[in-house]
Amino acid sequence: MASSGVVLYDLPSKQGTTWSLNPLKTRMILNYKKIDYTTEWVEYPDLAPTFKTLGIPPNPKDAPGYYADYSSPAIKYPDGTYQMDSWPIAHELEKRYPNPSLHLDDPIVLKIRDHISNMVGPIVPHVIPRIALLLNKSSADYFYETRKEHFGKSLQDVEKDAPADAWEKAEGPARETGDLLRKHGGPFFLGETISYADFIFVAMLHFLGRANPDAFKRFMALDDTFPRVYEASKQWLEKDD
Repeated sequence: MASSGVVLYDLPSKQGTTWSLNPLKTRMILNYKKIDYTTEWVEYPDLAPTFKTLGIPPNPKDAPGYYADYSSPAIKYPDGTYQMDSWPIAHELEKRYPNPSLHLDDPIVLKIRDHISNMVGPIVPHVIPRIALLLNKSSADYFYETRKEHFGKSLQDVEKDAPADAWEKAEGPARETGDLLRKHGGPFFLGETISYADFIFVAMLHFLGRANPDAFKRFMALDDTFPRVYEASKQWLEKDD
């Protein structure tokens, strides 16, 4: 067990490595701030029972990006307290481990957090159906079932019915992001200064790469700032298990 006592609860891939967008954000913070931690892998159907047992309250229904009562990531702090959801976790980690800073008070952080859905939204049919292929059987079965409920059709049909102009629709939001990365000269949103906005965006890129490598390549080609910020942030993606 790591000396700090920090435990990250994450969803495993078949390879026992991280892949999911939200836990990736938290993991990048832990890696960036050089906080010792261990990973506890929890399969999709086990999230709710495991976190309930730990006494973690459900996500508030009005939380940004609310999808389910119990979700990954969750974290255990050295004092034995628990927290769930990458957004409040980021603020708590910043409070407990202030250096190096995540610049959470900079407006760019909220801007990128809320812009991610505009970027990914159009290409969801090319990404979500592939996720189940990354997962162990219990999580894959759970994912197929819950997403069929959400979309009102099977994941195979979601991909098959993808709108012809999906990538065209992704271009505008991607260009907006590129302009924000260019604003201060890059590679990061604040120029040479790293902020949580970079981790939110790079976690999304890395998630795309895990879910659908072809979609990742196509998305990275939408703006020349994307490979730059991804390369500059890669070091905080190295510890992934």
